[in-house]
Amino acid sequence: MAREQGQKVVAQNKKARHDYTIEDRYEAGLVLTGTEVKSLRAGRASLVDGYAYVDRGEAWLDAVHIPEYGQGTWTNHTPRRKRKLLLHKHQIEKLQAAVSQGGYTLVPLSLYFLDGRAKVELAVAKGKREYDKRQTLRERQDKREADRAMRTRNRMGE
Repeated sequence: MAREQGQKVVAQNKKARHDYTIEDRYEAGLVLTGTEVKSLRAGRASLVDGYAYVDRGEAWLDAVHIPEYGQGTWTNHTPRRKRKLLLHKHQIEKLQAAVSQGGYTLVPLSLYFLDGRAKVELAVAKGKREYDKRQTLRERQDKREADRAMRTRNRMGE
């Protein structure tokens, strides 16, 4: 069988981009069991409640829901278990320093396959206040209206 090429996105955490201000991003590998990989390849996962943390020099991903594999037997995994993240030591130290500053958290943004290997995009993020969320929505709406006005004006000029 040919080796898998390119990137295939399995799940994205759109709510995280709304609830947090993204400061920095990291790509990390995942330690998974066979049934978890098969379930991910079927395109089934949820990052909504997920978070990451550093414990004793190791990075962990917790509360990410990967449902049980349909054809799995007694070898099936538990859907919400802790999964180890594969990062370089200096990256883990940077993440630990960022989180220990206070107000920052590690949030998974997306889960995908890159050249056949499962990866997760982690973000060092700071929680937004309610008025920040409203401001972001207002800016997006204003930009959309400006783009719409420019399109109609360009059509008239043709």
